[in-house]
Amino acid sequence: MNPSSNSARPGIFRTLAYDSADEMLFGHAKYPVECGLGVRVGAGAVIPEVNYTLEPTSVVPANFPVVLASYRQMVDDILSRSAKLGLESVVLEFEHLPQLTENVDLGAQISAQTKEQMKAYHAGHGLKSALRATICDIRDVDKPPRMRTGKHTQTMFDSFRKSAEAGADLLAIESTGGKEVTDKAIVEADVEALIFGLGVLAPRDAEFLWNGICDIARATGTVASGDTACGFGNTAMILADQGFIPVALAAVIRAMTAVRTLVAHECGATGPTKDCGYEGPVIKAITGHPISMEGKSAACAHFSHVGNVAAAVCDLWSNESVQNVRLLAGRAPECFTEILAYDCRLLNEAIRTGQAKAMRDMLVNTDKTLSLHAFIICPEVSYEIAKAIVAEDTHFAMTRAAGLKACELMREAAGAVKVDEREARWLRLAESALEDMDTEDKVLAEVAPRFEGVVDLSEYGL
Repeated sequence: MNPSSNSARPGIFRTLAYDSADEMLFGHAKYPVECGLGVRVGAGAVIPEVNYTLEPTSVVPANFPVVLASYRQMVDDILSRSAKLGLESVVLEFEHLPQLTENVDLGAQISAQTKEQMKAYHAGHGLKSALRATICDIRDVDKPPRMRTGKHTQTMFDSFRKSAEAGADLLAIESTGGKEVTDKAIVEADVEALIFGLGVLAPRDAEFLWNGICDIARATGTVASGDTACGFGNTAMILADQGFIPVALAAVIRAMTAVRTLVAHECGATGPTKDCGYEGPVIKAITGHPISMEGKSAACAHFSHVGNVAAAVCDLWSNESVQNVRLLAGRAPECFTEILAYDCRLLNEAIRTGQAKAMRDMLVNTDKTLSLHAFIICPEVSYEIAKAIVAEDTHFAMTRAAGLKACELMREAAGAVKVDEREARWLRLAESALEDMDTEDKVLAEVAPRFEGVVDLSEYGL
């Protein structure tokens, strides 16, 4: 199934969903999402979202029975632990490995198997649950990537459709449009190339992709949930933590990524957004849709400086992804189910006792002054970035405005947040470059030619 060529052009959000950042709170979204077997996300409680993946193994046809058995065991462990801990609701994220999207029927078979297990626990224990299928973006196999016309694009949409028909409740992806440019731009701290990748290419790809996903969701009665800028913002965050690029630049990139993720919601996605999208608070501020976030309990997947602040306005709380390896207590997916369950109990007790805002502020205050990574995703900072985005009319202008607003806010926070002179210098350089690249035409004329042979502009409708 290809995305409809008659899909409506996205509707740009003109206002914010909240009157102030103070209205934003964990467990509460302005527009909750109902999905799966009785799950309501953003309706007054934070729900664990358990993300799990295979132990190192070969995903080849001869090994498919082993793969299916491993997923069956992981899901049973997660649901069993959820029931034993008395959880009311849980969300499972089946995040495709590339081979599971390429082998469309196998990916769908795992979704169908998982849904049957969920139904059994719903009937036997009253456990409410929903299944998120995150299809892998496999379009970059070709070089330059064929984002619209290649066989991998067709396979990817087929995987969405068959997974939805097999039992997935929420459809998601970590889309990669523009990544062939931003990977190089991030390493080289090339802000002009970053605005080309994030402001010109990525939104065009997201629009094409999410029109198709939303068409599939409508046809199958599933929820088009959301995207994530993991391949952009988190790549920059990890490289900055390793000392390869400035943290200030990574924080600017984080702000700029929000626009290409927002495009999914312009096309009809309703959340909950994908857990590894730390731009989630910006999306929530603009749309009022529920968001999934990850922090301290995602250290199994990657380290970060956002362990507590990430939970401040979350609706789902995730472990990111953990392999099915054995730990002392049991296998890792079951162990992380318990960790998330206790995290959510604490957040929900704060809601129940009227202490949610105090808890939110403590989560923010423990992190925000220690790193620009944490500062840039604070509710009040995200809210200001969101305001800058909705004030503009085009995706390019929105992306540029988000970057400039991030620079401004970090400059104003100097002294309160750890920013050494090297970082301050890079902040000035980034701001200057964004100010100079003031039109999309200028970027296409001056920056795009540098990536001839790396990016096929026709695959972005250019």
